[in-house]
Amino acid sequence: MTLVVVPVRYPLSKHSKATLAEAIRIAEERDAELTILHVDLYQDGQEVTRTQLKRAVEGEFSRLPNVRYVVRRGFLVEETILDEIAAEKADVVVIGAKQASRWRRTIRKLFSDPDIESFLKGKLDATVITVRANGESTEFASANGGRDDS
Repeated sequence: MTLVVVPVRYPLSKHSKATLAEAIRIAEERDAELTILHVDLYQDGQEVTRTQLKRAVEGEFSRLPNVRYVVRRGFLVEETILDEIAAEKADVVVIGAKQASRWRRTIRKLFSDPDIESFLKGKLDATVITVRANGESTEFASANGGRDDS
């Protein structure tokens, strides 16, 4: 089954809500499982629970089918998200445009090419969809289009 992963902030920001709405639409359209991911930073000392994340999402979008709520802890949001996406072997990754910008800066520090969409396609073989706060999205397909060919 196809897996869509969407990292979000907690509490949900306006941008997170727009990104999440697009991820839900895509998951429904593709009859996919959806993983909603939040990263707690060690240095912030905040500990969000899966229950808090689930309540926040369901408060905005009601109860969703085929959804898994995940809270991970890490030092770098981008690295923790990439680890989760790779571990889950996501087919589609839906990220906010602001998150994509932060990833570009992080990757620019590590590599010479700051193109996050190309980096993710090359490293994760997933379709990457970036969503602006107004809900507009841009899709960057991987080599196999983010399809699960197994």
